[in-house]
Amino acid sequence: MFNAEEKQMEMIRESARGFAETYIRPHIMEWDEKQIFPVELFKKLGEYGFMGIIVPEKYNGSGLSYQEYITILDEISKVCGSIGLSVAAHNSLCTNHILSFANEEQKQKYLPKLATGEWLGAWGLTETGSGSDAGGLTTTAVEDGDYYVLNGSKNFITHAISGDVAVVITRTGEKGDKKGMTAFIIEKGTPGFSAGKKEDKLGMRASETACLFFDNCRVHKDQIVGNVGEGFVQALKLLDGGRISIAALSLGIARGAYECALKYANEREQFNQKIFNFQAVSFELAEMATKIEASELLTRQAGYLKDAGKKVTKEGAMAKLFASETAVQVSNESVQIHGGYGFTKDYPAEKFFRDAKLCTIGEGTSSIQKMVIAREISKDVK
Repeated sequence: MFNAEEKQMEMIRESARGFAETYIRPHIMEWDEKQIFPVELFKKLGEYGFMGIIVPEKYNGSGLSYQEYITILDEISKVCGSIGLSVAAHNSLCTNHILSFANEEQKQKYLPKLATGEWLGAWGLTETGSGSDAGGLTTTAVEDGDYYVLNGSKNFITHAISGDVAVVITRTGEKGDKKGMTAFIIEKGTPGFSAGKKEDKLGMRASETACLFFDNCRVHKDQIVGNVGEGFVQALKLLDGGRISIAALSLGIARGAYECALKYANEREQFNQKIFNFQAVSFELAEMATKIEASELLTRQAGYLKDAGKKVTKEGAMAKLFASETAVQVSNESVQIHGGYGFTKDYPAEKFFRDAKLCTIGEGTSSIQKMVIAREISKDVK
């Protein structure tokens, strides 16, 4: 028998699974091939409470935990990594930045619209020159009376074109100074604030990615998140949670790739038997299943610590590292098990293969995660 907590989790899983099957699966290849970002889908996701998963109910959010957030991302990403990525970016970056660090007036203004899907959120940290070197960003915000004037650009920004509001990290002090960065909330339509062309990507093609540009963009001081100089610290704390998001995204992609390979192996026959009966295939599937299970345990552990309000820097990086590399490995083997058919768009294996690679790049590459983990475990040395 399920206890109340398990029953709720199962209901949430079934809700996310039903949504993905009904509203996402019928369209995934059209969205992928034409690079369609289905804006209206996110209104529907908002109706289901999936755009404000961890936002408290007083701001019109779902008020759920990270465990439930992981479950929702897992189920959506199992069907389409692109949609999973956008759900993750909206929830854990833009929305969570405002939830975690904004003042009450800002929360009241923006969270209800973001949590219900009325507005779509973007988050800007990455730049062409700085990449993972967040401390080296060059987009500046110069004080001018009651305003700051922003100049520069951000790249690889999810929802850069369609987003209604963005939280952007800028340099308000000296380059490289960790206390010289500040976060601003900027609404679409603000003069001097614009987006570039949509990136033509290998995978995650239905998730919109583009540059953000700031050309003498005047932003009132009321739009500062927290205090001047706190942007870098805020970003690092958000990225700890963001790694859990990418781990959950990776978990879903790996699970989807595994399930289609398992299904194919039990349907495809060679030499008068199903190919699952060949040891090489069954052993590979066993290894895939084991890595997925381990990925989920690492991700759940990080989510548990996050819900408990504990530091998750090491655990989030470990979950992201292992789960993202598992997604790449499992999707690769899924294509292999499908043989020649895995190289065609008639089967889902090739899309999982293309989508998975971003998981080892987004929220920091695997090398960055190893660096973060190494830094954390060095603290255990006596």
